Amino acid sequence: MKKMFMMVAILMSVATMAQEAVITFNKTTHDFGKINEADGRVTTAFVCKNEGMTPLVLTNVKASCGCTTPKWTREPIAPGEAGEITVTYNPNGRPGRFQKSITVTSNASSEPVRLYIKGEVIPKPAQPTYAHKVGELSVQRNLVNLGSILKGSTKMGEIEYANTTDKDIKVDIIFESNKVYWKPYISQTTLKAKETGKLQMTLATNECPLYGPIETKVFFVVNGTAHKSSKEAFTFKADVKQDFSKMTAAERQQAPIIEATTTINAGKVAVGKKLTSKIHIKNVGVNPMLIHRVYSNDNRINIVAPKSVKGGKSGEIRLEINAVDAKPAQYSREITIITNDPNKPIHKVKVSWTVE
Repeated sequence: MKKMFMMVAILMSVATMAQEAVITFNKTTHDFGKINEADGRVTTAFVCKNEGMTPLVLTNVKASCGCTTPKWTREPIAPGEAGEITVTYNPNGRPGRFQKSITVTSNASSEPVRLYIKGEVIPKPAQPTYAHKVGELSVQRNLVNLGSILKGSTKMGEIEYANTTDKDIKVDIIFESNKVYWKPYISQTTLKAKETGKLQMTLATNECPLYGPIETKVFFVVNGTAHKSSKEAFTFKADVKQDFSKMTAAERQQAPIIEATTTINAGKVAVGKKLTSKIHIKNVGVNPMLIHRVYSNDNRINIVAPKSVKGGKSGEIRLEINAVDAKPAQYSREITIITNDPNKPIHKVKVSWTVE
C-alpha cells in the first residue's frame, strides 16, 4: 500500500511539472573576447525557449553591475516558442578582463538561472594633453632643437598637435618661405574629433647658405584663422657645422689656421651716436681661410666681414655699434667667427664699450 502511495505521488509530481513552464537557453555564457574601449558598447543575445506546457513569463532580469544592461521579452512565451534576453556591456573606463552575471527569474519550474558575459577590454590610447593652445588646436611644444647637423646632411624634427574638441577642425601653417632650406609637412590638414597630427620640418643643409645657429618660426592657421602673435610662434632650430671628418693628414697640414684676439675694448660713445671698431684676424695656415659667418646676438651691432683670407695674410672684421636706444652704462657682447679652420672652426671675441 505504501509503495502504491509513493508511486501515485511521483506521478502527480510529474504531471504537475508537465503543466509548468520549463526554460532552456541556447547558451549560458558569452565570451566577447578582446574588445576596444574606444569602440564603445558591445551586445549579445541569449535565446530562451519554453519547453513546458504553460506560458513562460520572465519576471525579472538583473545584472550584477551598472555597466551591464539587460533587455528581455516581456510578453508571455507560449509553449514551444522562444524569447530573447539581450545584454549590453559598456567598456568605457573599464580596461582589463571582466566577467559579469545576469540573474533570470521566471515562472519556470527551475530555480533562477544565471547567465554570464566575459572578455577583455583593450584600453583606448590616452588623449594627449598638450601645453600650448592655438585656437581650437592643442600643440605639444613650441620649440624643436635639432641640435648639431653637418653641412650637406638633412635632419627632421616634429611637433604633434591634437583636436581635443568634439568637431572637425581645419589645420594649416604659415612659415618664413624665404628660408627654402626648411621643408615643412603637415600629416593631417583635417582633424576629426580627438584626432592627432604632426607638423614635420626637415632641414636640408645643402640648400642653406649659413653656418652656426639657424632657426625658422611656424604659425598655425586653424579653421581659416592665422595665429601670428609672438606667443603663438613655434620654432625649429639647429646648429650647422662643417664636416672635417674626411680630411686627410696632408689636407690638415695645408689647412687654414685662424689667429685673432679674444677681447676688444671698442672705447666710448655718446647716447644716440655710433661707434666703430675692428677685429684683426690672420690666417697663419696655408690654404685660404673661408669666413663662413660672423654674428652677434645683439642686433645693434652691424658686422662687415671679408669672405676669405689667404694663407699668411691678415684681414679685418668691421663693427659698427649703434647707441641710439642705449642708456649710459658699460656694455659687453660676444662676436662669433665661424671659419674652415678644422682645429678651431669657432672663434669668439668679447667686445666691450661704454655709452656716456
